[in-house]
Order: sequence, then C-alpha cells, then structure tokens
Amino acid sequence: MQQKIVCFGEILWDILPSGKQPGGAPMNVAIHLRRNGFDPAVVSRVGDDDLGKELIYFLEEQHINTEWLQTGQTHLTGVVKANISDRNEVTYKIVEPVAWDYIQYEDRIADLISKSDVFIYGSLVARNITSQETLRQYLPLAKLKIFDVNLRPPHYTTERVLTLLGFANIVKMNHQELAEVCEWVGIEGGIAQQMQFIKDHFSLELVIVTRGDQGAAALNETGYFEHEGFQVEVEDTIGSGDAFLATFLTNYLQKKPLKLALERACLVGAFLATQRGATPAYQPQEITVASLTPSNKNSILHS
Repeated sequence: MQQKIVCFGEILWDILPSGKQPGGAPMNVAIHLRRNGFDPAVVSRVGDDDLGKELIYFLEEQHINTEWLQTGQTHLTGVVKANISDRNEVTYKIVEPVAWDYIQYEDRIADLISKSDVFIYGSLVARNITSQETLRQYLPLAKLKIFDVNLRPPHYTTERVLTLLGFANIVKMNHQELAEVCEWVGIEGGIAQQMQFIKDHFSLELVIVTRGDQGAAALNETGYFEHEGFQVEVEDTIGSGDAFLATFLTNYLQKKPLKLALERACLVGAFLATQRGATPAYQPQEITVASLTPSNKNSILHS
C-alpha cells in the first residue's frame, strides 16, 4: 500500500530575473514525490489574489490535490526575490507577512494528518506565531515526522529550531545548517560526529546532510554512509535539495538500502541543478549518470 504523505508549509512565487516561478520547499517536495508515484497533500495558505489563483492552477497541473490549501482575504500570496547571480549559492529575500504566515488550524486537516503515514515540515513556516502554533498542534498527531531544516536568516531563532528538532523522527539539513545547530549546543568534531550527536540528542531515526560540492551523507542505527555527488554543469540550484529529499524518501520508504537511497538522491539532485527552476518536468526512472552533462563543477545541494 502506498504511504500517505502530508507536506506542510510555505508555497510562494520565486521572483527571478527571467520571471516568476512557483516555489516553496513543501510544495517542491510534494511535486517531486508525485513524480515518484505518491499522492501527497499540501497544507498551506495563499491569498485571494491572482498569484494565489495561479499557484492553485499550477498545482492542479502537477496533479496535486489542492483541497487542503486555505485562501485568505487579508494577506497576499507569498513571494521571494531570488538572487541567482552566483548559480551555486542562490540567496533569497523572503517577503513578510504573507498568506502562508497565517495557516489556520482545521479539524479536517488534523484528521488528514492523523491518518497519514508521513508528515514533512520545515523551519521557515514557523517564523510567524500563527503558522507556528498551527504546526505545533499538528505535530503530535503525525506518525513519521520529517523535519526539512531550512535556515533563512532572519526568519528563525535557535529556540524555535531546537523545538522543531525535538518533534522529528528524521531530519534533513545542509552541512552549514548542521554546523550552526552544533555550534548552538557546543558540539565540535567532523560531520559524522556532529550527525551522531544530533541523532542521539534528539532521539532521531535518521539524519541526512547535503554537503555542497561534497555530495551528501546519511546516518541511522546501521551506520554512517556518504556519497561524493556527481559532476554537472550547474544551471541553478533552486529546488535541488527538494528533489534530493523526495528521491531519498521514495527509496527509504520502499525499504531500499540507505547507501542506494543516498546515491539515487544525489543523482536526481544533481540533475535538478542542471535545469532551470525548482520543478522541471522529468521522469525519475530516466535519470541516469549518463544523462548528466560532465564538467568541472559539482551540483550544490543547499536547501
């Protein structure tokens, strides 16, 4: 039986020099999960405006059920101004307040989450007290809780992120986020030692860390695994980490070996880095090492 997955958090428009593109990590992960055969639900909020209507239409085109999206009258649909002048290190200016800052608790959504197998959430959606409190009400209802850490200054606090870590069963973050969290709690050492501390301290099932041009690593009770990544010509890194997470989870939920899940996730993440935007069209089974264009640049999995 296919697992039921809920993705909770921000959906928005990335404003790029070439124009606007749909974005937001929860939505991106959901779309990549859909490409892998899942039927994920996206819980978020848009404004009652043209941008909100366009996002809903886009999700419907991607065959994502939009019945769990709220529409607000007070706040506009979210936008993010993305600076891609450095293709390997995209920076963001995230407008606030916007609609997804005000996701309201609903009994029907609580019921959806309690009946689902997997609940994916991030740190950015908790920047505003309304969505933060809604998330905190939903988290105890979820079975397998996956925290996709997404530290975008100034939209987080140490206390808030540590609290969200405390709810998680699985955590995915990049190597910079791992270093920052470990600095908060006074932990030094190499990446494997830091991941082990995070796993033990927060009683986690699994820790996944993307490592920029060094690929990615994963740690669970069976041990530490790493992959060096794939050589690609980078177009932009928007959504690369989201594709990585969705691909990793697809293999993990199918009980594939951790090493295989990591390799496959690095491959698809690298492919996304060769494409423009967060959710380009592709068939996961068609992505192979041979389909990547070699160069002297590595794909960067930041998100």
